[in-house]
Amino acid sequence: MKIILKKEHELLGDEGQVVNVKNGYARNYLIPKGYATIASDSNLKNYEEIKKQRAKKVQKLVEEAKKIASDLSTHSITFEVKTGEEDKIFGSVTSQMIFDKLKEKGFEDIDRKKIVLKEPIKSLGEHELEIKLQHAVIAKIKINVIKESLEEAEILPSTEKEEIVSEQE
Repeated sequence: MKIILKKEHELLGDEGQVVNVKNGYARNYLIPKGYATIASDSNLKNYEEIKKQRAKKVQKLVEEAKKIASDLSTHSITFEVKTGEEDKIFGSVTSQMIFDKLKEKGFEDIDRKKIVLKEPIKSLGEHELEIKLQHAVIAKIKINVIKESLEEAEILPSTEKEEIVSEQE
């Protein structure tokens, strides 16, 4: 029996392929589970039309992803982190932190799960990472990790220190 695969199947092939299988396997397993449909003339025509529409949609998404990738490559993100002895940072720069910074810069369309960290960023300096926007489109972005300046870590005035001490007692 000839069938059209609706989903990728590990043994039979990829989505959209026309394959021959035994009647019982098709009727009792593949068709009821939604893996396939019978390869009649009308189903083949319908699937070809769906395939064309899907290809146009994917092409549009790839073009948008390339535009976002070119915009991302011109940006860099800077993180100010607290450091200890020998300039070791506390914790690491995570994909969630990078996602939040990208969102602040106006890149709301990027999925946090698509940010690829080969290893956690645990050192000062410049790092480069990849963001998978589409199957074939990968954007590279630079991350700068710098030491937090002492000016931002302001020392509390003495009156506030006294209030904190009295609250703890």
